[in-house]
Amino acid sequence: MAVVTVRNPGTGEVLGEVPETGAAQVAATVERAGKAQRAMAAAPAHERAALLRRVADLIEAELEGLARLLAAENGKPIQQTRGEVEAAIRIFRATAGEATRLFGRQIPLDAVPGLERHLAVTIREPLGVVAALVPFNYPVELYAHKAAAALAAGNAVVVQPPARCPLAVLRIAELVEQAGAPRDAHQVVIGGAEVSRQLAEMSGIAAVTLTGSTAAGREIARLAAGTLKQVHLELGGNDALIVCADADVEEAARAVVLGRLARGNGQICCAVKRVYVQTAVHDAFVDALVAQTAKLTVGDQLLESTDVGPLIAEEAAGRVLDAVRTLVADGARLVAGGVRTRAFMDPTVLVDVPAASPAFAEEIFGPVAPVARFDDPAEAVRLANDSPYGLHAAVFTRDISRALSIAKQLDVGGVVVNGSTALRAENLPFGGTKDTGGYREGVHDTVLDLTRQKTVVVMDAFR
Repeated sequence: MAVVTVRNPGTGEVLGEVPETGAAQVAATVERAGKAQRAMAAAPAHERAALLRRVADLIEAELEGLARLLAAENGKPIQQTRGEVEAAIRIFRATAGEATRLFGRQIPLDAVPGLERHLAVTIREPLGVVAALVPFNYPVELYAHKAAAALAAGNAVVVQPPARCPLAVLRIAELVEQAGAPRDAHQVVIGGAEVSRQLAEMSGIAAVTLTGSTAAGREIARLAAGTLKQVHLELGGNDALIVCADADVEEAARAVVLGRLARGNGQICCAVKRVYVQTAVHDAFVDALVAQTAKLTVGDQLLESTDVGPLIAEEAAGRVLDAVRTLVADGARLVAGGVRTRAFMDPTVLVDVPAASPAFAEEIFGPVAPVARFDDPAEAVRLANDSPYGLHAAVFTRDISRALSIAKQLDVGGVVVNGSTALRAENLPFGGTKDTGGYREGVHDTVLDLTRQKTVVVMDAFR
Protein backbone atom coordinates (compact mmCIF):
# COMPACT_ATOMS: atom_id res chain seq x y z
CA MET A 1 0.00 0.00 0.00
CA ALA A 2 1.30 3.43 -0.92
CA VAL A 3 1.94 5.80 1.95
CA VAL A 4 2.36 9.56 2.36
CA THR A 5 5.45 10.46 4.35
CA VAL A 6 4.89 13.60 6.43
CA ARG A 7 8.01 15.64 7.22
CA ASN A 8 8.90 18.76 9.16
CA PRO A 9 9.51 21.17 6.26
CA GLY A 10 12.24 22.96 8.19
CA THR A 11 14.33 19.96 9.22
CA GLY A 12 13.19 17.10 7.00
CA GLU A 13 12.42 15.00 10.09
CA VAL A 14 9.86 12.29 9.39
CA LEU A 15 6.79 12.92 11.55
CA GLY A 16 4.70 10.02 10.35
CA GLU A 17 3.51 7.88 7.47
CA VAL A 18 -0.12 7.80 6.42
CA PRO A 19 -1.62 5.22 4.02
CA GLU A 20 -2.97 6.69 0.80
CA THR A 21 -6.61 6.02 0.01
CA GLY A 22 -6.98 4.12 -3.26
CA ALA A 23 -9.78 4.72 -5.73
CA ALA A 24 -11.76 1.65 -4.57
CA GLN A 25 -11.39 2.75 -0.94
CA VAL A 26 -12.61 6.26 -1.79
CA ALA A 27 -15.69 4.80 -3.48
CA ALA A 28 -16.36 2.55 -0.48
CA THR A 29 -15.90 5.48 1.90
CA VAL A 30 -18.47 7.55 0.04
CA GLU A 31 -20.91 4.64 -0.04
CA ARG A 32 -20.62 4.17 3.73
CA ALA A 33 -21.00 7.91 4.25
CA GLY A 34 -24.24 7.86 2.28
CA LYS A 35 -25.70 5.26 4.64
CA ALA A 36 -24.38 7.07 7.73
CA GLN A 37 -25.85 10.34 6.58
CA ARG A 38 -29.32 9.03 7.30
CA ALA A 39 -28.36 8.75 10.98
CA MET A 40 -27.04 12.33 10.96
CA ALA A 41 -30.21 13.61 9.32
CA ALA A 42 -32.38 11.74 11.83
CA ALA A 43 -30.57 13.23 14.81
CA PRO A 44 -32.40 16.21 16.36
CA ALA A 45 -30.72 19.57 16.03
CA HIS A 46 -29.93 19.71 19.74
CA GLU A 47 -28.06 16.40 19.48
CA ARG A 48 -26.00 17.59 16.52
CA ALA A 49 -25.22 20.77 18.43
CA ALA A 50 -24.17 18.77 21.49
CA LEU A 51 -21.89 16.61 19.32
CA LEU A 52 -20.07 19.67 17.99
CA ARG A 53 -19.68 21.10 21.48
CA ARG A 54 -18.16 17.80 22.64
CA VAL A 55 -15.72 17.91 19.73
CA ALA A 56 -14.73 21.47 20.69
CA ASP A 57 -14.13 20.38 24.28
CA LEU A 58 -11.93 17.47 23.18
CA ILE A 59 -9.89 19.69 20.86
CA GLU A 60 -9.47 22.20 23.66
CA ALA A 61 -8.16 19.49 25.97
CA GLU A 62 -5.41 18.75 23.43
CA LEU A 63 -4.79 22.31 22.29
CA GLU A 64 -1.06 22.44 22.99
CA GLY A 65 -0.33 19.03 21.52
CA LEU A 66 -2.33 19.79 18.37
CA ALA A 67 -0.64 23.18 18.02
CA ARG A 68 2.83 21.62 18.24
CA LEU A 69 1.90 18.85 15.81
CA LEU A 70 0.50 21.37 13.35
CA ALA A 71 3.56 23.62 13.64
CA ALA A 72 5.89 20.69 13.09
CA GLU A 73 4.14 19.42 9.95
CA ASN A 74 3.07 22.76 8.49
CA GLY A 75 5.91 25.18 9.28
CA LYS A 76 3.90 28.00 10.82
CA PRO A 77 5.32 29.36 14.10
CA ILE A 78 3.90 27.78 17.23
CA GLN A 79 2.15 30.96 18.43
CA GLN A 80 0.20 31.03 15.16
CA THR A 81 -0.73 27.35 15.17
CA ARG A 82 -1.98 27.79 18.73
CA GLY A 83 -4.24 30.56 17.43
CA GLU A 84 -5.39 28.33 14.57
CA VAL A 85 -6.44 25.51 16.90
CA GLU A 86 -8.21 28.06 19.12
CA ALA A 87 -10.08 29.30 16.03
CA ALA A 88 -11.17 25.73 15.26
CA ILE A 89 -12.54 25.38 18.79
CA ARG A 90 -14.54 28.60 18.39
CA ILE A 91 -15.83 27.45 14.99
CA PHE A 92 -17.11 24.13 16.34
CA ARG A 93 -18.85 25.89 19.23
CA ALA A 94 -20.34 28.64 17.08
CA THR A 95 -21.47 26.15 14.46
CA ALA A 96 -23.18 24.11 17.17
CA GLY A 97 -25.45 27.09 17.72
CA GLU A 98 -26.15 27.35 14.00
CA ALA A 99 -27.40 23.75 14.00
CA THR A 100 -30.37 24.91 16.08
CA ARG A 101 -31.11 27.92 13.87
CA LEU A 102 -31.93 26.37 10.51
CA PHE A 103 -35.15 28.30 10.11
CA GLY A 104 -37.80 27.73 7.49
CA ARG A 105 -40.41 30.25 6.35
CA GLN A 106 -44.16 30.57 6.13
CA ILE A 107 -45.07 31.93 2.70
CA PRO A 108 -48.44 33.74 2.40
CA LEU A 109 -50.38 32.04 -0.34
CA ASP A 110 -53.11 34.63 -0.08
CA ALA A 111 -50.87 36.70 -2.35
CA VAL A 112 -52.22 34.53 -5.18
CA PRO A 113 -55.96 34.70 -5.97
CA GLY A 114 -57.66 31.39 -5.31
CA LEU A 115 -55.01 30.09 -2.89
CA GLU A 116 -56.14 32.03 0.16
CA ARG A 117 -57.14 28.96 2.20
CA HIS A 118 -53.87 27.06 1.78
CA LEU A 119 -50.70 27.12 3.91
CA ALA A 120 -47.16 26.95 2.54
CA VAL A 121 -44.01 26.51 4.61
CA THR A 122 -40.40 25.75 3.81
CA ILE A 123 -38.12 23.46 5.78
CA ARG A 124 -34.35 22.97 5.62
CA GLU A 125 -32.91 19.55 4.89
CA PRO A 126 -29.29 18.32 4.60
CA LEU A 127 -27.80 17.86 1.15
CA GLY A 128 -26.32 14.39 1.72
CA VAL A 129 -22.59 13.67 1.67
CA VAL A 130 -20.25 16.65 1.57
CA ALA A 131 -16.66 16.39 0.34
CA ALA A 132 -14.42 18.84 2.21
CA LEU A 133 -11.12 19.54 0.42
CA VAL A 134 -8.76 21.24 2.87
CA PRO A 135 -5.63 23.27 1.97
CA PHE A 136 -2.20 23.08 3.60
CA ASN A 137 -1.90 26.65 4.83
CA TYR A 138 -4.62 26.64 7.54
CA PRO A 139 -5.68 23.00 7.60
CA VAL A 140 -7.20 22.81 11.08
CA GLU A 141 -9.16 26.06 10.89
CA LEU A 142 -10.49 25.47 7.39
CA TYR A 143 -11.28 21.84 8.15
CA ALA A 144 -13.38 23.10 11.07
CA HIS A 145 -15.33 25.52 8.87
CA LYS A 146 -16.24 22.75 6.43
CA ALA A 147 -16.67 19.67 8.60
CA ALA A 148 -18.49 21.34 11.49
CA ALA A 149 -20.95 23.00 9.12
CA ALA A 150 -21.61 19.78 7.25
CA LEU A 151 -22.37 17.86 10.45
CA ALA A 152 -24.42 20.70 11.95
CA ALA A 153 -26.74 20.61 8.95
CA GLY A 154 -27.21 16.83 9.18
CA ASN A 155 -24.86 15.84 6.37
CA ALA A 156 -22.12 13.24 6.37
CA VAL A 157 -18.67 14.53 5.47
CA VAL A 158 -15.69 13.03 3.69
CA VAL A 159 -12.62 15.11 4.48
CA GLN A 160 -9.51 15.25 2.31
CA PRO A 161 -6.78 16.92 4.37
CA PRO A 162 -3.63 18.28 2.72
CA ALA A 163 -1.26 15.43 1.90
CA ARG A 164 1.79 17.35 3.14
CA CYS A 165 0.34 18.04 6.60
CA PRO A 166 -2.61 15.77 7.45
CA LEU A 167 -1.62 14.70 10.96
CA ALA A 168 -3.41 17.32 13.07
CA VAL A 169 -6.64 16.87 11.07
CA LEU A 170 -6.36 13.09 11.42
CA ARG A 171 -6.04 13.46 15.18
CA ILE A 172 -9.12 15.69 15.29
CA ALA A 173 -10.98 13.07 13.24
CA GLU A 174 -10.26 10.62 16.04
CA LEU A 175 -11.71 13.14 18.50
CA VAL A 176 -14.87 13.47 16.39
CA GLU A 177 -15.33 9.71 16.62
CA GLN A 178 -14.61 9.85 20.36
CA ALA A 179 -17.25 12.57 20.72
CA GLY A 180 -19.89 10.15 19.45
CA ALA A 181 -20.42 10.98 15.79
CA PRO A 182 -22.48 8.29 14.01
CA ARG A 183 -20.20 5.67 12.50
CA ASP A 184 -18.95 6.67 9.02
CA ALA A 185 -20.66 10.07 9.15
CA HIS A 186 -17.22 11.69 9.40
CA GLN A 187 -14.43 10.05 7.40
CA VAL A 188 -11.01 11.03 6.08
CA VAL A 189 -9.37 10.09 2.77
CA ILE A 190 -5.69 10.71 2.01
CA GLY A 191 -4.18 11.50 -1.35
CA GLY A 192 -3.46 14.12 -3.95
CA ALA A 193 -5.29 15.55 -6.92
CA GLU A 194 -6.54 12.15 -8.06
CA VAL A 195 -8.59 11.78 -4.87
CA SER A 196 -9.99 15.31 -5.22
CA ARG A 197 -11.00 14.60 -8.80
CA GLN A 198 -12.71 11.34 -7.86
CA LEU A 199 -14.72 13.03 -5.11
CA ALA A 200 -15.73 15.82 -7.48
CA GLU A 201 -17.01 13.35 -10.08
CA MET A 202 -18.83 10.88 -7.83
CA SER A 203 -22.60 10.85 -7.87
CA GLY A 204 -22.66 9.93 -4.18
CA ILE A 205 -21.24 13.34 -3.26
CA ALA A 206 -23.88 16.07 -3.01
CA ALA A 207 -21.54 19.03 -2.56
CA VAL A 208 -17.83 19.81 -2.74
CA THR A 209 -16.34 22.58 -0.67
CA LEU A 210 -12.78 23.55 -1.60
CA THR A 211 -10.28 26.08 -0.38
CA GLY A 212 -7.35 26.09 -2.78
CA SER A 213 -5.85 27.51 -5.92
CA THR A 214 -7.91 28.94 -8.77
CA ALA A 215 -6.56 26.24 -11.09
CA ALA A 216 -7.74 23.54 -8.68
CA GLY A 217 -11.11 25.25 -8.31
CA ARG A 218 -11.69 25.33 -12.05
CA GLU A 219 -10.87 21.63 -12.34
CA ILE A 220 -13.14 20.66 -9.45
CA ALA A 221 -16.01 22.76 -10.84
CA ARG A 222 -15.59 21.20 -14.28
CA LEU A 223 -15.66 17.67 -12.92
CA ALA A 224 -18.54 18.36 -10.54
CA ALA A 225 -20.68 19.72 -13.37
CA GLY A 226 -21.24 16.18 -14.63
CA THR A 227 -23.44 15.38 -11.64
CA LEU A 228 -24.72 18.94 -11.06
CA LYS A 229 -23.56 18.86 -7.44
CA GLN A 230 -23.07 22.02 -5.43
CA VAL A 231 -19.56 23.48 -5.53
CA HIS A 232 -18.35 26.01 -2.95
CA LEU A 233 -15.02 27.59 -3.91
CA GLU A 234 -12.72 29.88 -1.93
CA LEU A 235 -9.70 30.32 -4.18
CA GLY A 236 -6.65 32.49 -4.73
CA GLY A 237 -6.10 36.12 -3.91
CA ASN A 238 -3.71 38.93 -4.72
CA ASP A 239 -4.83 41.41 -2.09
CA ALA A 240 -3.92 45.06 -2.44
CA LEU A 241 -3.20 47.45 0.42
CA ILE A 242 -3.52 51.15 -0.47
CA VAL A 243 -1.64 53.70 1.63
CA CYS A 244 -2.92 57.27 1.15
CA ALA A 245 -0.91 60.40 1.87
CA ASP A 246 -2.71 61.07 5.16
CA ALA A 247 -2.14 57.54 6.52
CA ASP A 248 -0.24 56.55 9.63
CA VAL A 249 2.72 55.01 7.79
CA GLU A 250 4.02 53.14 10.83
CA GLU A 251 0.66 51.41 11.27
CA ALA A 252 0.42 50.74 7.55
CA ALA A 253 3.89 49.17 7.59
CA ARG A 254 2.90 47.07 10.60
CA ALA A 255 -0.15 45.85 8.70
CA VAL A 256 2.11 44.60 5.91
CA VAL A 257 4.51 42.94 8.33
CA LEU A 258 1.80 41.26 10.41
CA GLY A 259 -0.51 40.58 7.48
CA ARG A 260 2.07 39.27 5.05
CA LEU A 261 5.62 38.75 6.19
CA ALA A 262 4.98 37.32 9.66
CA ARG A 263 1.60 35.61 9.28
CA GLY A 264 1.46 32.05 8.01
CA ASN A 265 4.93 32.54 6.52
CA GLY A 266 3.19 34.57 3.84
CA GLN A 267 1.17 31.55 2.71
CA ILE A 268 -2.29 33.07 3.19
CA CYS A 269 -4.84 33.66 0.45
CA CYS A 270 -5.89 36.95 2.09
CA ALA A 271 -2.37 38.17 2.91
CA VAL A 272 -1.22 41.59 1.73
CA LYS A 273 0.33 40.74 -1.63
CA ARG A 274 0.46 44.12 -3.37
CA VAL A 275 1.17 47.44 -1.68
CA TYR A 276 0.34 50.75 -3.39
CA VAL A 277 1.67 53.86 -1.63
CA GLN A 278 0.93 57.48 -2.51
CA THR A 279 4.09 59.25 -3.60
CA ALA A 280 4.02 61.84 -0.80
CA VAL A 281 4.55 59.17 1.89
CA HIS A 282 6.25 56.48 -0.17
CA ASP A 283 9.76 56.88 1.22
CA ALA A 284 8.61 57.19 4.83
CA PHE A 285 6.47 54.07 4.44
CA VAL A 286 9.32 52.07 2.91
CA ASP A 287 11.70 53.15 5.69
CA ALA A 288 9.18 52.00 8.30
CA LEU A 289 8.53 48.72 6.49
CA VAL A 290 12.22 47.87 6.12
CA ALA A 291 12.93 48.77 9.77
CA GLN A 292 10.09 46.56 11.03
CA THR A 293 11.04 43.72 8.67
CA ALA A 294 14.59 43.70 10.03
CA LYS A 295 13.25 42.81 13.50
CA LEU A 296 11.64 39.56 12.34
CA THR A 297 13.19 36.27 13.40
CA VAL A 298 13.35 33.44 10.86
CA GLY A 299 13.89 29.94 12.19
CA ASP A 300 12.53 26.88 13.96
CA GLN A 301 8.75 27.10 13.98
CA LEU A 302 8.57 25.32 17.35
CA LEU A 303 10.44 28.13 19.12
CA GLU A 304 8.30 30.81 20.77
CA SER A 305 10.68 33.51 19.47
CA THR A 306 10.22 32.64 15.80
CA ASP A 307 8.22 35.00 13.58
CA VAL A 308 8.70 33.25 10.23
CA GLY A 309 9.15 29.52 9.83
CA PRO A 310 9.75 27.33 6.78
CA LEU A 311 7.36 27.30 3.86
CA ILE A 312 5.43 24.08 3.30
CA ALA A 313 8.22 22.65 1.08
CA GLU A 314 11.51 23.58 -0.54
CA GLU A 315 9.80 23.69 -3.93
CA ALA A 316 7.35 26.28 -2.60
CA ALA A 317 10.19 28.47 -1.36
CA GLY A 318 11.90 28.05 -4.73
CA ARG A 319 8.80 29.32 -6.54
CA VAL A 320 8.71 32.37 -4.27
CA LEU A 321 12.36 33.15 -4.97
CA ASP A 322 11.75 32.76 -8.71
CA ALA A 323 8.92 35.31 -8.48
CA VAL A 324 11.18 37.75 -6.62
CA ARG A 325 13.87 37.38 -9.29
CA THR A 326 11.30 37.96 -12.02
CA LEU A 327 10.14 41.20 -10.36
CA VAL A 328 13.75 42.37 -10.07
CA ALA A 329 14.34 41.52 -13.73
CA ASP A 330 11.25 43.58 -14.57
CA GLY A 331 12.71 46.63 -12.80
CA ALA A 332 11.88 46.26 -9.10
CA ARG A 333 14.55 47.01 -6.51
CA LEU A 334 15.27 44.63 -3.64
CA VAL A 335 15.64 46.45 -0.30
CA ALA A 336 15.25 43.58 2.18
CA GLY A 337 15.49 39.80 2.10
CA GLY A 338 15.51 37.93 -1.16
CA VAL A 339 17.42 34.97 0.31
CA ARG A 340 16.22 31.36 0.37
CA THR A 341 17.72 28.61 2.54
CA ARG A 342 16.08 25.28 1.80
CA ALA A 343 12.38 25.78 2.71
CA PHE A 344 13.05 29.07 4.50
CA MET A 345 12.51 32.37 2.69
CA ASP A 346 13.73 35.56 4.33
CA PRO A 347 11.05 38.26 4.57
CA THR A 348 11.46 40.27 1.38
CA VAL A 349 10.62 43.86 0.45
CA LEU A 350 10.71 45.14 -3.13
CA VAL A 351 10.20 48.75 -4.18
CA ASP A 352 9.75 50.53 -7.51
CA VAL A 353 7.76 47.52 -8.64
CA PRO A 354 6.35 48.12 -12.13
CA ALA A 355 2.59 47.78 -11.91
CA ALA A 356 2.54 46.23 -15.37
CA SER A 357 4.84 43.34 -14.42
CA PRO A 358 3.07 39.99 -14.99
CA ALA A 359 4.72 38.68 -11.81
CA PHE A 360 3.05 41.48 -9.82
CA ALA A 361 -0.35 40.31 -11.10
CA GLU A 362 0.24 36.73 -9.94
CA GLU A 363 -0.22 35.46 -6.40
CA ILE A 364 3.13 35.03 -4.63
CA PHE A 365 2.63 32.51 -1.82
CA GLY A 366 5.37 33.50 0.58
CA PRO A 367 6.77 36.35 2.75
CA VAL A 368 7.21 38.95 0.01
CA ALA A 369 5.96 42.55 0.05
CA PRO A 370 6.14 44.29 -3.37
CA VAL A 371 5.60 48.08 -3.16
CA ALA A 372 4.48 50.34 -6.02
CA ARG A 373 3.72 54.08 -6.14
CA PHE A 374 0.59 55.99 -7.09
CA ASP A 375 -0.25 59.69 -7.29
CA ASP A 376 -4.05 59.77 -7.09
CA PRO A 377 -6.34 57.45 -5.10
CA ALA A 378 -8.41 56.82 -8.21
CA GLU A 379 -5.28 55.41 -9.82
CA ALA A 380 -4.75 53.14 -6.81
CA VAL A 381 -8.29 51.78 -7.11
CA ARG A 382 -7.74 51.07 -10.80
CA LEU A 383 -4.45 49.27 -10.07
CA ALA A 384 -6.00 47.26 -7.24
CA ASN A 385 -8.92 46.19 -9.42
CA ASP A 386 -6.61 45.29 -12.30
CA SER A 387 -6.26 41.72 -11.07
CA PRO A 388 -8.00 38.46 -11.90
CA TYR A 389 -8.56 37.97 -8.15
CA GLY A 390 -10.91 39.74 -5.77
CA LEU A 391 -10.58 38.43 -2.23
CA HIS A 392 -9.71 41.30 0.12
CA ALA A 393 -8.23 44.77 -0.06
CA ALA A 394 -7.24 47.36 2.53
CA VAL A 395 -6.96 51.13 2.60
CA PHE A 396 -5.07 53.30 5.06
CA THR A 397 -6.35 56.86 5.44
CA ARG A 398 -7.56 59.14 8.21
CA ASP A 399 -10.43 60.35 5.99
CA ILE A 400 -13.39 58.07 6.61
CA SER A 401 -15.26 59.40 3.59
CA ARG A 402 -12.30 58.59 1.36
CA ALA A 403 -12.01 55.15 2.96
CA LEU A 404 -15.66 54.30 2.36
CA SER A 405 -15.59 55.68 -1.18
CA ILE A 406 -12.57 53.58 -2.06
CA ALA A 407 -14.10 50.53 -0.36
CA LYS A 408 -17.21 50.88 -2.49
CA GLN A 409 -15.16 51.01 -5.69
CA LEU A 410 -12.93 48.02 -4.97
CA ASP A 411 -14.04 44.82 -6.73
CA VAL A 412 -13.36 42.45 -3.84
CA GLY A 413 -15.21 40.41 -1.25
CA GLY A 414 -14.03 42.41 1.75
CA VAL A 415 -12.29 45.69 2.54
CA VAL A 416 -10.37 46.47 5.74
CA VAL A 417 -9.90 50.13 6.68
CA ASN A 418 -6.66 50.92 8.52
CA GLY A 419 -5.73 47.29 8.97
CA SER A 420 -4.33 44.25 7.20
CA THR A 421 -6.20 42.26 4.58
CA ALA A 422 -5.17 39.12 6.48
CA LEU A 423 -8.27 39.24 8.62
CA ARG A 424 -10.62 36.31 8.93
CA ALA A 425 -13.08 36.16 11.79
CA GLU A 426 -15.17 33.02 11.74
CA ASN A 427 -18.47 34.90 12.04
CA LEU A 428 -17.81 37.04 8.94
CA PRO A 429 -18.62 35.90 5.41
CA PHE A 430 -15.25 35.21 3.79
CA GLY A 431 -14.62 34.95 0.07
CA GLY A 432 -14.21 37.06 -3.02
CA THR A 433 -15.09 37.97 -6.57
CA LYS A 434 -13.73 36.99 -9.97
CA ASP A 435 -11.14 34.18 -9.92
CA THR A 436 -11.40 33.98 -6.13
CA GLY A 437 -14.48 31.85 -6.67
CA GLY A 438 -17.51 33.89 -5.63
CA TYR A 439 -18.41 31.86 -2.53
CA ARG A 440 -18.65 33.14 1.06
CA GLU A 441 -17.71 30.88 3.98
CA GLY A 442 -18.46 31.56 7.66
CA VAL A 443 -20.34 30.07 10.56
CA HIS A 444 -23.56 31.98 9.80
CA ASP A 445 -23.45 31.17 6.09
CA THR A 446 -21.94 27.75 5.53
CA VAL A 447 -24.37 25.66 7.57
CA LEU A 448 -27.29 27.19 5.66
CA ASP A 449 -25.49 26.67 2.34
CA LEU A 450 -25.10 22.97 3.10
CA THR A 451 -28.88 22.53 3.27
CA ARG A 452 -31.63 22.63 0.68
CA GLN A 453 -35.12 24.07 0.90
CA LYS A 454 -38.24 21.95 0.65
CA THR A 455 -41.66 23.53 0.23
CA VAL A 456 -44.65 21.90 1.94
CA VAL A 457 -48.19 23.01 1.04
CA VAL A 458 -51.17 22.13 3.25
CA MET A 459 -54.35 22.44 1.21
CA ASP A 460 -57.37 24.01 2.90
CA ALA A 461 -55.45 24.69 6.08
CA PHE A 462 -57.65 27.69 6.77
CA ARG A 463 -61.43 27.41 6.79
